[in-house]
Amino acid sequence: MTATQFYEREGHLRVPRKHVETLTIGDPSDGDGEGQEQHETRLGAWVSNQRSRAASLTPERVEQLSTVGMRWT
Repeated sequence: MTATQFYEREGHLRVPRKHVETLTIGDPSDGDGEGQEQHETRLGAWVSNQRSRAASLTPERVEQLSTVGMRWT
């Protein structure tokens, strides 16, 4: 989960609305970087949307997000 990556790095989940998180997908042990690809995710917009849809999220999703520091208000 991209939110987890942000939380582990920053220590919070107060993501600015326009923040874009870059993920590296693939095996970093290849050494030459081949087989890895980068993917950008509009994490700030996603977090904002999750907050606004909190009432319709499953209890499991609410728990997952709360575990990584989601502030619901």
